[in-house]
Amino acid sequence: MSYPPKHHQNHNRQQLIDVMKSYPLATVISVNNHEPVITHLPLIYEAGNLIGHLDKNNPHANLLKNDLPVTLIFSGPQCYISPSIYTTTQLPTWNYIKVHITGHAKEITNPETIKQSMVAMTEFLEAPMHKYVLDMNNDKMEQFIPYVVGFEIEILSWEGKFKLSQDKKPQDMKHAKAELIRANQENIKAFLDRIV
Repeated sequence: MSYPPKHHQNHNRQQLIDVMKSYPLATVISVNNHEPVITHLPLIYEAGNLIGHLDKNNPHANLLKNDLPVTLIFSGPQCYISPSIYTTTQLPTWNYIKVHITGHAKEITNPETIKQSMVAMTEFLEAPMHKYVLDMNNDKMEQFIPYVVGFEIEILSWEGKFKLSQDKKPQDMKHAKAELIRANQENIKAFLDRIV
């Protein structure tokens, strides 16, 4: 038996890349002395690899080099699905979109390459309006570079976990999609109003 069920597995590489590009903040997981080390970092996808950087004082920095294994989780939209939205009798469930990646990490040591990756990441994250452009010769970046570790992750395996009521009737799938959109738009405002 495969898990998740086949109808919740997504093997469409372009859709998995789209999740990573639309939700670039990854949960980065390594293991050190049998203990998980977890960091949340934005990563950019480039030609089969993921590029990123982090503070050199982050304990994770020493684990993102020398071809050490790393696991990444990219999280798309998710929400509770009430049986009340369906046209058929169902039980409560949770729908979500996740992409799990495994790979090997290599440190980027060339300061100019690290700077270029930071410029590329800013350009990607500023799209489509590009209200801010990070210049390669930015003085602040020059001061920042000695405190940064750059890394590249070669992707070895891809796993899409898309639980979107695919086992339901087409009309119920449509209702679940609408609920996922509604819940994500409404819940974020109410949540942020409570904590900020």
